[in-house]
Formats: sequence, C-alpha cells, structure tokens
Amino acid sequence: MKKLAFIFLLGMACSIFAVEIGDIDKNFRIETVGSAPVKFFNALKRPFALEGLPWTEPGGQIYRIPKELRGVKGLGGVNYHAKQSAGAVVRFKTDSKNIYIRSMLKDGLEMPHMPKTGSSGFDFFMELPGGKDEHLKVVRATNANVNREAPVDQKIASFKDSQMRDFALWLPLYGGLETLEIGLDKDAKVLPPRPHKVEKPVVFYGSSITQGACASRTGNAYTTMLCRAVDAEQINLGFSGSAKGEPSMAKAIASLDMSVFVYDYDYNAPDAKHLAKTHEPFFLEIRKAHPNLPVIMLSRCSHRQDYRRDVVRRTYENALKRGDKNVYFIDGAEFFGGEEDVYATVDNTHPNDLGFYMMFKRVLPVLKKALGQ
Repeated sequence: MKKLAFIFLLGMACSIFAVEIGDIDKNFRIETVGSAPVKFFNALKRPFALEGLPWTEPGGQIYRIPKELRGVKGLGGVNYHAKQSAGAVVRFKTDSKNIYIRSMLKDGLEMPHMPKTGSSGFDFFMELPGGKDEHLKVVRATNANVNREAPVDQKIASFKDSQMRDFALWLPLYGGLETLEIGLDKDAKVLPPRPHKVEKPVVFYGSSITQGACASRTGNAYTTMLCRAVDAEQINLGFSGSAKGEPSMAKAIASLDMSVFVYDYDYNAPDAKHLAKTHEPFFLEIRKAHPNLPVIMLSRCSHRQDYRRDVVRRTYENALKRGDKNVYFIDGAEFFGGEEDVYATVDNTHPNDLGFYMMFKRVLPVLKKALGQ
C-alpha cells in the first residue's frame, strides 16, 4: 500500500514539475527569435517563389486543384486534401546572415503513424551549384490542439558572412498553411531564386504515398527527392485515399505544361474493376493534350496484387502497340521486396524514410531517361 502511495505521489510531482525534453537535450529545443533587428516578409508573395501550386495565386489560399473543381461532388477527399501543401516549396536568394520563420497552420493533423516533422513541419535546404543541396534544418510544428497549430517562430539558419545564397523551404505534406513569413536581417537583400535545370515541372498524381505518407521529413518524400535530384519543380497531386482516376482530374492535369507525368493511384482505386475502367482513359486524356510527353506508370509498392499490376501494365503495353515511345512502367514489386518489406514501411502500407529512399533510387534512372539526362 505504501509503495502504491509513493508511486502516486511521484506521478503527481512529475505532472507538476513537467520536464521538457528540450531542457535536457538542446537538439530538441525550438529556438525563438531574439532581440536582433529582423524584417519579416510574406513568403507566399514575390520575390519569394512559391512553387508546386499552379492553381494558387501569389499570396492566396493554398489549393492543389483548380478553382472550378473546388467543392465539386464526386471528388470526395480530394477537396479536403487539396488545401494541404504537399510538394510545395518556397525558394529564394538572400545575403542575410540570419534567417527566421514565422508560420501558422490552420490544420495540423495528428497522425498516429507519421511524425509531425513530416506531416506538419518544414524542411530547409541551401541550394548549391550543380543542382545539389545541403540540408540545414527541420522545422517541427508546435502543438496547440488537434485542429490548429500554435505559431512557429524560430531561427532556421545562421552564417558568418553575408554572401548571396539560394534556399528552399519545403512546406508541410499534410498541414494546411495559413501564413508563412521569412525573417531576414534588416538590411539584407532578397531576390528571386535561380532557375531550375529542368524548365518544366514534374507532375505526380496518386495516393497517400504520392502525397508523402509517411516520411519523417517533408524533404524525404520520394517525389521531393526525385525533383531535388533532377533539379525540377514538383507538382504533387497525391491525395490520401481520394485520387481515383477521376476524368475531371485528368483534364486538369492535361491542362498543365510539364516535363514528365508520373501516376500511381492503384491504391486508391476501390477494386481492380474500377482501376481497369479508369486507368487507360486517364492516360489517354493526358496523351491527347501532350502527344510526346514522357509518362511513367507505377503499380503499388506494398500489398502487391498481380491482377492490379497487370491493369497498369496493360495501359503501358497498349501504348507501346500504338507506337508510343514515351511511356515507362515500373512494377511496384521492384521497389522493395522480401526482407526489405519488413523495414520499408510504417504500417505494412506506407513507406518510411527507408522505403521512400528505395522508391527514389528505383524511379530516378527512369525519370532521368525520360528527361533526356
């Protein structure tokens, strides 16, 4: 009885004198903006370049689908997930020694199988010559409640000198962004970023895996790793549980000017019959608008089913029979199999960082070939 009483009192003491992990390990600490003179800019407006959102006006509310499709019945969860910033990035050039971020998310999802650094956080890179980049900071979201995040207000970079450098801030994969400001030294210059090596964006359409579940960092989604590797803008039209090969989405995608189209909605198709009914027509809608566009088709990487894979492959083979030389097919079984299945996913479905890296390594040579690299 005395032992139980002691445990109860100890628990009460711990709850009163709660310990923050940042007080123990400084690597977990969120830095706050100090008293240095800082000028904050709306990072969703020029000269900052907001990329990956072709249907979003500069400074406007983030949407990953066209205005005419917002709220349309039949798109289900696409409308909900369209407000999330998967694949979007803010790029800019500055000579500021110090860089800060202020942001507010209007929708910070609590996901039991995905770290908030990926779902609601930011990933900050310095872009180097030759299309390389250097990872600088993971900006994790701060907790308020399930539906809204407390403001993020912290320093994300510090340099000894004030030379011009290029930066990329990748936005949350699932959080709905309300405001985003970049703070620079008061007298620092800010300019538009350097142009990409690949002139037109790579467009992805598919499932939650396409959207980025369950990367621990936004920069670790396989789509983002691919676009960083080839130095191209990314347009991510992955919608968790929602993208099902809708004709309206095919038309919207066909309206885009792109370098390569990658699609993988095998997971979201309710069954093989639905997949067979929609997969080739979806491709043909894109091909009608872009006769020579490279198109890469993927089948699912986990819970693999031969008859579903064969539907995807049939679209590819039919294109080859018609003389189409700009189509590519990747069997999801080639991403990870056997022993790797144990380590490559979070929940036997969604890739973790290892799984995404393996997907990236398999798709990259195909993407480079499609781009003529």
